Amino acid sequence: MTEIPHFTGDAKPYGGGDPYADHRTADFPFTQHANLADRQLGAGVIAANDEFFAQRENLLLPARAEFDPEHFGHKGKIMDGWETRRRRGVSAEHPWPTADDHDWALVRLGAPGVVRGIVVDTAHFRGNYPQAVSVEGASVPGSPSPEQLLGDDVKWTTLVPRTAVGGHAANGFAVDIEQRFTHLRVNQHPDGGIARLRVYGEVVPDPKWLSVLGTFDVVALENGGQVEDASNLFYSPATNTIQPGRSRKMDDGWETRRRRDQGNDWIRYQLVARSEIRAIEIDTAYLKGNSAGWASVSVRDGSEGSDGSEGSDGAWTEVLPRTRLQPDTNHRFVLAAPAVGTHARVDIFPDGGISRLRLFGSLTVEGAGRLMARYQELGG
Repeated sequence: MTEIPHFTGDAKPYGGGDPYADHRTADFPFTQHANLADRQLGAGVIAANDEFFAQRENLLLPARAEFDPEHFGHKGKIMDGWETRRRRGVSAEHPWPTADDHDWALVRLGAPGVVRGIVVDTAHFRGNYPQAVSVEGASVPGSPSPEQLLGDDVKWTTLVPRTAVGGHAANGFAVDIEQRFTHLRVNQHPDGGIARLRVYGEVVPDPKWLSVLGTFDVVALENGGQVEDASNLFYSPATNTIQPGRSRKMDDGWETRRRRDQGNDWIRYQLVARSEIRAIEIDTAYLKGNSAGWASVSVRDGSEGSDGSEGSDGAWTEVLPRTRLQPDTNHRFVLAAPAVGTHARVDIFPDGGISRLRLFGSLTVEGAGRLMARYQELGG
């Protein structure tokens, strides 16, 4: 496993200029996975014991934290993150917080799943970051209230043990626990501020829900679809194409750099499980002078590997031939016959982008069985 860079200690006080110039960060290997705490998926910070200086909801904002050295309010410096007040002891003889004193925030994941890595970013918290952080996970069905999550009957599993962190740094933690989680509890020891929280992992949907739906988008991120690879990620991530809802601006889709050869760009996906695809949507919303000129869709039916996962064999079968696309338009196609597969690929010609891909269908008997087995193995 790739060693995860670790940051500790104060950052230097802000001295002017670009506030990110001395921000400590790294390329964490687990960020290839989807952010399960994405607001677009429905994630939220549903409670915190303290948010005196800066509100908890800032933790999940999609953009990086901003810093304005002149921005002060009635409670002090206004920070773009979650910041609690300074903890104190119980008396003049004991003015210091105890070793167990800490602040916490409850996070509802936008899509339940297996967590592969967590980033706790203390950007701009240079002398007011927590001494250490810890993160716990729980799997609770339905829509529990904060009071229910804090009840004694909820089992919390440690994902990140209490670990010293650095100020003004993206603190990354790899997680190796094969379990499905719905909620996290983020702890600051003893107090301080965190700018952003990112939770990377694999979506694990509830098979009973998908079974009731019958026909659904079998490549959607929220249903357990994944992007495996893409030819080019110059302007935006390929995962955008399977996010919920329609794109609302150009960078909310997938756009490649301009090609100067005779090739084409593509994205390869893994479906939630083996499925029958009956209809396709390719949306180019907000891509006007840079949408793909043409697109085709192919499906591959992989075999089961020795570990129960989908294998890599199986030929690609084109189910939607190369078709002209219009800018800023949602294109719909009904297939003449269902296409059965475990993987899909969209090819665009020659370059440009699409905002969303939807593959509507239903699970095969084999696909439903494998999905249920994995769901149960992960504690669902």
